Amino acid sequence: MGSVISVKGLTKRFAGHVALHDIDLNIEQGEFVIILGPNGAGKTTLLKILETLVRPSYGSVKIGGLELSRSAVEIRKKIGAISHESYLYEDLTVEENLHFYGKMYGLPESELTVRIQTLLEQLHLEQRCMDRVSTLSRGMKQRLSIARSLIHDPDIILMDEPYTGLDLRSACDLDNMLLENSRKVTVLMVTHDLERAFVICDRVIILSAGKIAVDMRKQEIASVEELRNIYTTIFDGGP
Repeated sequence: MGSVISVKGLTKRFAGHVALHDIDLNIEQGEFVIILGPNGAGKTTLLKILETLVRPSYGSVKIGGLELSRSAVEIRKKIGAISHESYLYEDLTVEENLHFYGKMYGLPESELTVRIQTLLEQLHLEQRCMDRVSTLSRGMKQRLSIARSLIHDPDIILMDEPYTGLDLRSACDLDNMLLENSRKVTVLMVTHDLERAFVICDRVIILSAGKIAVDMRKQEIASVEELRNIYTTIFDGGP
């Protein structure tokens, strides 16, 4: 397996503030990486750069062998992004939202029909497929947002606090989907839910003031309690 994400010397400045400083990072195909750190550590900025939504100030980023600065459109086709923002059309139905995004990614109608049905079943949305998004609860919207991000069967999934708004069943559904696709897709997850994420991750990265403070394999960490202790040692507080 080779590096599906390769970052070298990545720096991002916002009006004099350094959000990321000289980040070097390689993520291999099929890895599940959780990214931890306090507010302002640079976690979301890193994901937004990988999503091609924010340009780096310095450094190079390659995703799937493609240079971010030259191939942003092609890179977006490889990525599914999940966050606490739904990016859904409230006046469209559940099915219409998924159909819209599938067409945006260029999926043929026959493939898209099957993909929509599969995701609706996996996320227990089939009974609400003809309902407008505006009628859904926050948890239901988050489930649909997850389906939206996976509609094109991406190679890489970037998740920023994906459990926000999910009930226990929906969180378990997301975990099961990720486990079913382990080694097939590469996952980077920003989360504060250490117990849940630690169970399914391969690797832990902790950011502090825009720098990588910790980069460890899961095998090097005995338990989630040890991970909390590592975090506390760095920040003198909880995650």
